[in-house]
Amino acid sequence: MKNRLLYRILGSYAVLILITAAVMGLMYARQIKVDIVEEIRNDLIAQMRITALLGMSDIEKKLPQLAEISHSRVTLVDASGRVRGDSEKDLAQMDSHLNRPEIQEARVRGMGDAIRYSRTLGVDMLYVAFPVSAEGREVKGYIRFARPLFDVKKSIDEQYANIYKIILIAVIPAFIIAFLLAKRFISPVEKVISYTHKVSSGEGYGTLLIESHDDVGQLEKDINRIVEDQQEKLRTAREEKAKLEATFASMTDGILIVDDQYRVEYGNEHMKGILGAGDISGILGKTPLEAFRNAELQDAIELFRNSGGPVSLEVTQGGEMSAILDVSISAVKGLPAGEQKTLIVFHDVTRIKKLEKVREDFVANVTHEIKTPLTSIIGFIETLEDGAIREEETAKKFLHIISENAHRLGRLVDDLLTLSSIELGEMEFQFESVSIADVVEVVLPMFEARAAEKFLTIDKRIQAELPLIPADSDKLAQILVNILDNAVKFTPAGGNISITAKCDSGSVTVVVSDTGTGIPKMEIPRLGERFYRVDKTRSREMGGTGLGLSIVKHLMKAHNGSIEIESQMGKGTSVFLRFPSNQAPKS
Repeated sequence: MKNRLLYRILGSYAVLILITAAVMGLMYARQIKVDIVEEIRNDLIAQMRITALLGMSDIEKKLPQLAEISHSRVTLVDASGRVRGDSEKDLAQMDSHLNRPEIQEARVRGMGDAIRYSRTLGVDMLYVAFPVSAEGREVKGYIRFARPLFDVKKSIDEQYANIYKIILIAVIPAFIIAFLLAKRFISPVEKVISYTHKVSSGEGYGTLLIESHDDVGQLEKDINRIVEDQQEKLRTAREEKAKLEATFASMTDGILIVDDQYRVEYGNEHMKGILGAGDISGILGKTPLEAFRNAELQDAIELFRNSGGPVSLEVTQGGEMSAILDVSISAVKGLPAGEQKTLIVFHDVTRIKKLEKVREDFVANVTHEIKTPLTSIIGFIETLEDGAIREEETAKKFLHIISENAHRLGRLVDDLLTLSSIELGEMEFQFESVSIADVVEVVLPMFEARAAEKFLTIDKRIQAELPLIPADSDKLAQILVNILDNAVKFTPAGGNISITAKCDSGSVTVVVSDTGTGIPKMEIPRLGERFYRVDKTRSREMGGTGLGLSIVKHLMKAHNGSIEIESQMGKGTSVFLRFPSNQAPKS
């Protein structure tokens, strides 16, 4: 055991001698190179300082002479990087030199140099550049000298020859000794190396078998034990990872895990929807600020970083189609000592917030719509109770107002029940093949009296032999009644209303147009919202509930149809109702 140990030590010394000789030789060769390069550099700098005094024009004229005197390749570059002259190459074959390291350094520091390998000469080239100024102020260009380092290569080659001689004389005996020792030692070591390589690459495990009772045998036992432990830990880790990934993948929330530098390591599939990206790989390695460009989220991360405790808050992400996210930030527990990761959970609460806003607006609107006629009813009843009932003419007038507001409340309740029934899917539809012309004939007489009172002209143009459409005739009539009611209501006296129907590309289109005051362009997208009115005061005076177009919108959707509104201020409004003629509607 002692002899074997001694041989190993002797072999180690042989290797050490080899390394020491090689390192010292390389360092010496490096120093020679540095000294020679520095000497050449100083020589070129001295010549360039004198040359730079000539000015750009003189230098350009004397390039061949300068190259001959300095034993160098001379290049003249103007301030923009364009090569104005070169002692060896054709200017047409040369590109801009502005980004050359030596030129950039000369521009910044007043003198620059660089060493690059020349494939043409097979040797390193030293480039030294110096600015050429006009009257010592403005830089007009740069003069560059380049010289091949043949002397350096020659000296280094001689040094390497000396190193090889030293190695042959001093190190060969050590190699012979090391070879004799390695012959006996390499076999078991190779088996260990081969086995550990298979284990690390995952090709297989098994058991390492080496018939040895020395320290190599002990190494074999230790490796087998370590591999067994690692196999068990790896199996457990894979199971836990699979469970964790399955959990994250099935979650409807977005999950991000960031490392101790707060760079994204992992993101689940749901993050794609939040980011609006095709895949998650685009944000891996980035910080949340780089990935989301969200100051609110960054403030939350900074708060978590400073406090160390869990942080939860709402942030808004995105532009026009912004999303409201409930973000929770907490530390990942159970990690190895010294390892730190952070879990960021994004819960999309956009729909909930929108529903809350809709609910709040709905309650506010309903309250207002009910309160207005109710206040009027209560006021007139109190007036009647205070004695006005004894004045027959006044009492009749007040009772008429009370009746109108009561009917208005009734219409509001009816419209609310209708709208609720449609949205909840409780309204029943009896679909059949219906003729638009027949429904129009049924609906128009309902408005003749009101139109006559306002001297309105109703023009009907129905295309002959229109195809039948699948529809519920009563609901179709309700759609037309609501649209025509608005047209009659908001068209001034003496105006005109037209209703047309035609077949167009497999669908039947009904157009109701009026010559009313029109609707502002910015208001059109909001038509169809519950209780939304363009002119609220005028609509209430006319008894509108603000739910008519909303009901029309839902009924058209139930018929697989669409509604479109076009309007111009001062010219009127047109409502387009499109029904499919060859597609079964929703039931």
